[in-house]
Amino acid sequence: MTTTRMRPATALSRAVATAPDEFAVSHWGREPLLSRAADLGGPGGFTDLLSSAAVDELISRRGLRTPFLRVAQQGAVLPQSRYTGGGGVGAEITDQVLDEQVMRLYADGATLVLQGLHRLWPPLIEFAGRLGAELNRPLQVNAYLTPPSSQGFNTHYDTHDVFVLQVEGTKRWCVHPPVLPDPLEKQAWGGRADEVAATAQGEPAFDVVLEPGDALYLPRGWLHSARAQGDRSLHLTVGIRGLTRYALVEELLTMAMADPRLRATLPYGFDPGDPDAVGAELTETVDALRSWLTTVQPDQVADRLRNRSWPAARPAPLSPLAQLTFADALTASDSVAVRPGLRWLLTAPEGEQVTLRLTGRTLSFPAYCEPALRLALDGVPHRVGDLPLADDADRLVLARRLLTEGVLVPAGQ
Repeated sequence: MTTTRMRPATALSRAVATAPDEFAVSHWGREPLLSRAADLGGPGGFTDLLSSAAVDELISRRGLRTPFLRVAQQGAVLPQSRYTGGGGVGAEITDQVLDEQVMRLYADGATLVLQGLHRLWPPLIEFAGRLGAELNRPLQVNAYLTPPSSQGFNTHYDTHDVFVLQVEGTKRWCVHPPVLPDPLEKQAWGGRADEVAATAQGEPAFDVVLEPGDALYLPRGWLHSARAQGDRSLHLTVGIRGLTRYALVEELLTMAMADPRLRATLPYGFDPGDPDAVGAELTETVDALRSWLTTVQPDQVADRLRNRSWPAARPAPLSPLAQLTFADALTASDSVAVRPGLRWLLTAPEGEQVTLRLTGRTLSFPAYCEPALRLALDGVPHRVGDLPLADDADRLVLARRLLTEGVLVPAGQ
């Protein structure tokens, strides 16, 4: 008798063995969390996402190129020239992965890092899309294949949160508290290498061996190192790109250029090395900035943050030829749905037009299409014939345009 494992209710439930509310309050951006396979999907809990056989296929049969592969050994990333070369006849490129070179390096103890698998490997494309939608954040998925008893990277910290999903083998993780809590992307660990090394000599907050099906959540800034145990180790690292208050400050300062007081030239003969002169100008500048900040509207900042964060995430992939074929043959009885992961904003009608904002572009429609657009974009499949427009001809025109623009997809895709 065959049994089918039930698909978890959420993608997050595959990575944390606690309720989402508890995870959000007690761990997200605050504290690490270890979740054991027994409380998740069992020892085979992540093999549907990736496997050693899948790694072999990616390296040898998928035309993999840099930067989708890095190779690290003894804490250093090896030059690409050690494992890439020409693609052969009909593929005149110079950075295609050479499988025999990769094999030799791995046999000599190097760790293989497959990067950007959320763009390459179908099971991870689907998983990353679901998890990114639940967290409402862009993310990336890398895989680390480490030889037995080897370590790819020395103790370091990441500037983004990570979920570690152990797929095969075992790996010992030593985790230490941050030397810099909540580091920004421009505050990489290399600038604090001495502090990191000194802290790594102390007692770790976590010293655990991850076994197949185990998961570990690490907020940004937490120091960590990992070493494979007796067998080779394959794990996935899901990196979550956060949005910080510093990002708000950056956008506010950019917007502040609109205030002539903050663009003003400092006095003639101003001495930047004189604390008294700097102090006087600093007082006036802070007063001007404080006054200007009271005029800022949340929708202005939201618009800038939207433009900043939307391009970092891509919607679910679609099949261009099948999409066009479906659109050409579309009937009122066909069902469509908004493309998963699509970022969009439908503005209120202005005059005779309504605008649909997408990442990097805008689409305009007649204002009377607004109710039909809102229904089509609500995340639920709908029959084309149910769109609130005057007749099927109008409904088909709207649905076809949204399909060919990559906004809608066939329901169930």
